[in-house]
Formats: sequence, C-alpha cells, structure tokens
Amino acid sequence: MGKVIASITTSVDGFVTGPDDGPEYGLGKGGERLHYWVMGGPWTYDGGHDFAMHGPDKEFYDELVASFGAGICGRGMYDAAGAWGGTNPFPGPLLVLTHRTGDQPAPEAGFTFVSGLDDALAQAAEKAGGNDVGIGGGADVIRQALAAGRVDELVLSTAPVILGAGKRLFDGFDRDVDLEVIKAVGSQYATHVRYAVTK
Repeated sequence: MGKVIASITTSVDGFVTGPDDGPEYGLGKGGERLHYWVMGGPWTYDGGHDFAMHGPDKEFYDELVASFGAGICGRGMYDAAGAWGGTNPFPGPLLVLTHRTGDQPAPEAGFTFVSGLDDALAQAAEKAGGNDVGIGGGADVIRQALAAGRVDELVLSTAPVILGAGKRLFDGFDRDVDLEVIKAVGSQYATHVRYAVTK
C-alpha cells in the first residue's frame, strides 16, 4: 500500500476558508486569496476561475499528485466546489465522506460516496492500486485522519494572507504530533511544505 498524504491550503493564521464558505463562496468571503497559487494569480468568484497554476506552484503540485492513485475529501468540500462541475478533476477516483450517501452521482462522474473514514481509506487504498492516497480536505477530514494515526505526510500550502475568521485547520485538535520537513518550496502566492508525520 502507498502512503496517505493529506494536503490543504491555509492562511498564515491557520484558516482554510474565510467566513461564509459554501456553494456561493467556495473558500469563504476573502478566502479566494488562499488559492491564488492554484489559479495562477488573483481571481474572484464572479470572474475567472481558470486553473492556471504555473512556476514553482505547478512544479510542487505536479510532483505531489503524480503518486496519487485515489483521493478522499469531505462532503463540505465537494459541495462548496459545486462538485467540480459534475466531474472529478483529480488523479484517480475520489471518495467523498458524507452521511448522505443516497444522492451518490453516476459512476462515470468519478465520485464514490462513503459514510466513514475507515471505509473511505480502505476503498481508496484498494482503488489506488499500490499508489498513494490523497486527502484533500476539508479540515475536519484531515483532523480525523491525523487523530486516527492514518496520515503519513501532511502538506501545508500557506498563502501570504491573514484572514482573521473562517474555518481553522486545527480547531479543536488536541493531539501532539511530531512532523519532519521533507521539502519546502516558495512562490509569490504560497509557501508549500511537505511534512512526514513521525509515528
């Protein structure tokens, strides 16, 4: 089995969204600044949503996802992203953690709804075929996986912004976890750090 790699973008003060995140404001109000690195520069919810990653950001991302065979995310992320237009944009199948599995989309969309983290990890490992499993958020899914001792690497992309409000990555997390820096890459829009979770 490959590694389980959890990755997410935060503000300098540890928020993964701004306030009022959801289908209208996927990353919350002001939270779009978290993903300037993903879009290749400033963007708005009203305007362009082009996926124009480039330079060190793209090199870091491409290297990260090259090992992924399947992914996991939470229902909040899935809904806030508008189900990515109805088609999974990530490498390999994407398992969505949700208590509402009855509205499972058609298989060709590339999403599988599952109701528990253990089930999601087991299915993702099987679907990944020996490759790595990526956990892309939201924050609650990453906290659950870390608390369960199931994360091998934690990847944090920190955007140069202080949001002051929204959803915090480690809100309510009370575990003591040691990390070892594997790689760090910086750009105008983010500082990306890969950490090994030492068991």
